[in-house]
Amino acid sequence: MKSLYALAATVTVSAALLSGCHGTSESADNISTITIGATGQSYPSSFRQDGKLTGFDVDVAQTIADSLHYKVTWVTADFSGLMGQLEAKKLDTIANVVAINPARQERYNFSAPYSYFESQLVTHKDNVDINTIEDLKGKNVAAVLGSAQLTKLKKLFADGSAHIRTYETRDAAMADAVKNQVAGYINSRPILLATIRHNHLPFKLVGEPFMPETIAFPFQKNARGDRLREQFSAELERMRADGRLKAISEKYYGEDITYAK
Repeated sequence: MKSLYALAATVTVSAALLSGCHGTSESADNISTITIGATGQSYPSSFRQDGKLTGFDVDVAQTIADSLHYKVTWVTADFSGLMGQLEAKKLDTIANVVAINPARQERYNFSAPYSYFESQLVTHKDNVDINTIEDLKGKNVAAVLGSAQLTKLKKLFADGSAHIRTYETRDAAMADAVKNQVAGYINSRPILLATIRHNHLPFKLVGEPFMPETIAFPFQKNARGDRLREQFSAELERMRADGRLKAISEKYYGEDITYAK
């Protein structure tokens, strides 16, 4: 089966990354370059089109950086790899649907929110016997390793009644759902709806959306991180006020996902 998305290009890494840091030696008041991570495989938040990294989260981050006159070094990796690089202080932030949760708040400070999601389960449309979340008990359900969706899935089936199968990438998880090698797949509802439309996928929604989440940019708990967080938050509020944030959302999702419903 042909991949649902073009595979991400070779990870872009600066010489500073290769040496174990991301070139953030500038003081908090004199920042010129920032390093941002994205998967490049997560339509419509972060993906490649005509060889260029683009998507809702990417465009929001790049718009902010341009307004602040920062040069961006983009780094691509799978989601769990991005979180690992953020943990190792090799990234300034991640532009790839990072949900705020207590565990992450212990490690990072988050910017003002820029989008809101609820989780949704899907199955292949041929699975006529799967229509509710209860129907997935005893079956394999896919989620991406290191994602907030995996945490939610574990909570949803805390009794072990569903078999959770993890994947390094969204592409691989969805490919198995298309081939009916897993009975269900979890992701954020707006992402699923946009992806189903864009790729004409044979999925149907299972049950109602659940467990709302808030998306923001994570930053290190240090002077540099605090400076960037303040700047990103202020620029996000300006983008919300002048309509740019809504416009970017509607470009990629066909709806405004930038406010809590």
